[in-house]
Amino acid sequence: MRREPVGREDGLSRGTLRRWASLSAAVALLGATSGVGAAEALASAPAPRGDAGSGLAAFDRLLESFIAEKEIPGAALAIAKDGRLLLARAYGWADAARSQPVEPTSLFRVASVTKPFTAVAVLRLAATGKLPLDAKIVDLLGPDYPAPADPRWRNIRLLELLHHRGGFDRDQSLDPMFASEIIVRELGVPPPAKPRDVIRFMLGRPLDFDPGARYAYSNFGYCLLGRAIERATGKSYEDAVRELVLAPLGIRRMRLGRTLREDRAPGEVEYLMRGPGEGTAVMGPVGKSVPCPYGAWCLETMDAHGGWIASAPDLVRFASDFRDRARSTLLRPEWVDAMLARYSKADTGARYYASGWMMSPAGADGRWNFAHNGSLDGTESYLVLRPDGVSMAVIFNIRNEYSKRVRSFVSELEPLLHQAASEVTEWPALDLFAKFSGQGAGEGAR
Repeated sequence: MRREPVGREDGLSRGTLRRWASLSAAVALLGATSGVGAAEALASAPAPRGDAGSGLAAFDRLLESFIAEKEIPGAALAIAKDGRLLLARAYGWADAARSQPVEPTSLFRVASVTKPFTAVAVLRLAATGKLPLDAKIVDLLGPDYPAPADPRWRNIRLLELLHHRGGFDRDQSLDPMFASEIIVRELGVPPPAKPRDVIRFMLGRPLDFDPGARYAYSNFGYCLLGRAIERATGKSYEDAVRELVLAPLGIRRMRLGRTLREDRAPGEVEYLMRGPGEGTAVMGPVGKSVPCPYGAWCLETMDAHGGWIASAPDLVRFASDFRDRARSTLLRPEWVDAMLARYSKADTGARYYASGWMMSPAGADGRWNFAHNGSLDGTESYLVLRPDGVSMAVIFNIRNEYSKRVRSFVSELEPLLHQAASEVTEWPALDLFAKFSGQGAGEGAR
């Protein structure tokens, strides 16, 4: 999402890991944090909740130390190995004002970790011929949309959108997914701007570069993919992804989130901000000052690129499906390969964005981690599948307001998690999926 660098693969010394593990567990108060409850609640965080197999206590120590040091109100962590859930732990407060602790099954906004789910839905449809990857997005939008002002729009295929090469560069122009005020004013439509409004607005603007010419991370590109999914299935984006991706894995509680605080789903956490954390409402009390996570942008409009809410076990169940190409429930082996492929042979970078995943080398033997992070006002998330079959997901209910000098929470924690996972000498033999996500671990039918 906005200001969202993909997490780095950093090296980590054992000394650094020991330093994190020995940090004080005392929780400092969140200074002037919007929506935070009583100081007493924050200062007496509940003990971690959930279960973990033997030999995984280092992850508890790491997370407890990290959230204390970073003054994070609540977090959830899940770890699976070879398709079995081995750890589902929750830390701190889901809602400090009401003394409600985070549970392992708590739902969080996952922001751009939505994108792998959208990508897999597109690939499932491509595998059956319902949505060819070389199809042109302008043709899929249909006659209800105006003709594009820039003729290069007609060269944008689904493949370019999956790889963030559609011609949209938010750093060069704008990210329309956060431009509701501009869009509703220009189009003369009621707020907030819906996906249809955002697309109509963008069809009237020039592209930032020729489609396919280069990579530029684009939330809008995935908004377009959501509309392609709807056109191919005749269903809403949410219903289509439930049918294509979630139901085959037995994931039942994931859903699209809602913007306003009063519309939170059962079991969903409260989202907090550093500092004042106020913005101008684009929905609800339009034009008024509101906490940024609750109306300064419209989550419903972000459905296909950042709209899902999920638990940490939901996320690792999804990633685990691709640990073995031959056994994936969702995609046949050749389509798993297509999902992880580079855009072209000319792309020779050490890291690259595949279809919905950032690929980074895992050692020098040609193996890869594939991951995605997410970030919105009030939340950060991270999901990774390692080549050793370990998948990890962590979600926070606050975002570090990072800049060139301040890193995101995810980018700081990511290498620590990888180091801890690499030091596990024997993974436990158990499976917690049925307990913490309401689903069995068995393989589904393709």
